[in-house]
Parts: sequence; C-alpha cells; structure tokens
Amino acid sequence: MRETLFKDNFWTTDLISTVGYDSIIQHLNDGRKNCKEFEDFLKERASIEERYGKDLINLSRKKPCGQTELNTLRRALEVFKQQVDSVGQSHIQLAQTLREEAKKMEDFREKQKFHRKKAKRIYEQRCRDKDEAEQAVHRSANLVTQKQQEKLFVKLAQTKTALEDSDRVYQMTIGALEKIREEWENEHVKACEFFESQESERINYFRNALWLHVNQLSQECVKNDDNYEEIRKSLEQCSIEKDIECFVNFRKTGAVPPAPVVYENYYNSQKNAVPGRNQPPVTGRRPQLPIPSSGPLDPEYSTVDGYSLLHHP
Repeated sequence: MRETLFKDNFWTTDLISTVGYDSIIQHLNDGRKNCKEFEDFLKERASIEERYGKDLINLSRKKPCGQTELNTLRRALEVFKQQVDSVGQSHIQLAQTLREEAKKMEDFREKQKFHRKKAKRIYEQRCRDKDEAEQAVHRSANLVTQKQQEKLFVKLAQTKTALEDSDRVYQMTIGALEKIREEWENEHVKACEFFESQESERINYFRNALWLHVNQLSQECVKNDDNYEEIRKSLEQCSIEKDIECFVNFRKTGAVPPAPVVYENYYNSQKNAVPGRNQPPVTGRRPQLPIPSSGPLDPEYSTVDGYSLLHHP
C-alpha cells in the first residue's frame, strides 16, 4: 500500500493559496493543545496523589488504632499502621514522578514550538517572495501595454523595439517568478516533511508518555498490594491463645479465690457457744455473667477471606 505523506496531499491549484499550509498548521496547533491538556492532567493527578499521600501519613501517625492491644495483635496493628504510612509515602513519590513527566512533556512542546516557528518563518518568506514576484509580473504586463500605446502615438517606428524590450523584461520576470515558484514548491515539500516528522514525533512521544503513566499507576498498585500483603502476614501471626495468655500474665491478680462466706449469728457470737453446736457455714455464690452475643445487624468477623479467626480448642 502506498504511504500517505503530507507533501503529497496539501497542495492547491491556486498559486497564491495557503489552504494546505493552513490545514497542516491547524492540525499541529491542535496536537500541541492536546499535549498541553495531558500535561495539565498529569499535574492535577500529581496534586491529588500528593494530598492523598499526606492524608494517609497523617492518619497513620496521628490517629490511634488499637493502642491498648497486647502481644501479637498489637504487633499486627503496628504493621498495619506502618504499611499505611508506606502507602502514603509511595503516593507522594508518585506525585513527584508525575510532575517530572509533566515537565518533560512541557519541554517537548517548547522544543517543537521553536522548530516549527523557525520552519514557518522560512516558509512565509518564500510565500512573500512569490507574491512580490507575481506582482512584478503584473506590473511588467501592464507596462508592456502602456508602452505600446505610448509608442504608437509618439513614434510608430520605435514600437517594435519597445515591445521587444518589454517582452524581454516580461519573460525575464516570468522566469524569475517560475524560479521563485519552484523554490516555494521545494520549501513547501520540505515544510510538509518537517511538519509530518514533528507530528510523528509528537504522536510517538504522547503515546509513550501515556503508556509510561499507566505503568506508573500499575506499579503503584503492585506496591500497595505488597504493603497490604505485609499486613496479612502479620495477621497470620496473630495468635488468640498467645494474646489471652499475654493478657493473663500481664494483668493477673492472683490464683486463689475468695474464702467461703461464713454465717455468724449475732446472739450466738455473744455467748460461749457449745462446741459442735455452731451453724454450718453457708457458701456464697456470685451470679453467672451473661455471654455477649451479636445482634441481628452486627457484622460477623468470624472469618475473613478464608482466614478463620475463631478459636477451636
């Protein structure tokens, strides 16, 4: 299949028309605008990532979360807060990376803008040269007619010579115009090739920048999942038995229960009771404590994604 090129598709039969050139320039300006929009998108995303990262860090460092827990569950909660802090740091680093990518896009736009202005100046100068040469041709043609009329009235004998001179000047001017037209055509081809090269470079750069941006976001998700995996690992090390044992050892108050409560009759205590006639002791009992249960709307945390958190003796 024949390759489609700028230089083959932006001509016009009108010698002084710039519609092809204008169409290319409009497209390049639109492309530059699109790059600027993506650049602004990266900057805004960077600001969001930075705010989110700072909020996560403040949350992990300032908000208490199970600070009175003991032993293995306490360690798991500490890992949880550390990893939340790490996720926040990652988002701040991502924000910096996105700002750097936005700066690269800005530098790329400015580079293309500089080269395009340089090519545009050369092209427009060739257009002005062409216009001036064409005007000179028209002036020469008018001069030929005017001289011819003047010579007819003044001196008919000199008409042929004047006409030949004017015709010679006219031919020279036409030759100069054609030379300039050829130069303009060559410059138009060069401009088309240059603009097509810039457009190819811009599309390639834009595509790669977007690809890189998506990879950065994907990598951030991988990092976050690694952080969350650390939390899951620490929770796997959480032992209900060890935590209960730790609590008992840390807070225990003694292993001997209270002595039985003995009934003492006031009147009998005032006499010398006969041995063996005292009332038997009455043992006091404490009421049984109620067993806590979940309400019908309370969440059930007995299992999480296949990890059983119930203690089975």
